[in-house]
Amino acid sequence: MASSNKENLSYEAARDELAKVVAALEAGGAGLEESLQLWERGEQLAAICQEWLDGARAKLEAAKSEAENQ
Repeated sequence: MASSNKENLSYEAARDELAKVVAALEAGGAGLEESLQLWERGEQLAAICQEWLDGARAKLEAAKSEAENQ
């Protein structure tokens, strides 16, 4: 779970918001300040998603190891 981040977003919520941030950045038209804020938010959301993925990977590895040891 996203324990070191201040937000408790699900993976899906973080991923969906990240997709919106990327779309806004790709669309252009934002000023420098807004673009920087979007970029920073995107970095936060990407970190949340990565924590979820890392946690899932660790659980899968633990289950695989347990299954092999039985």
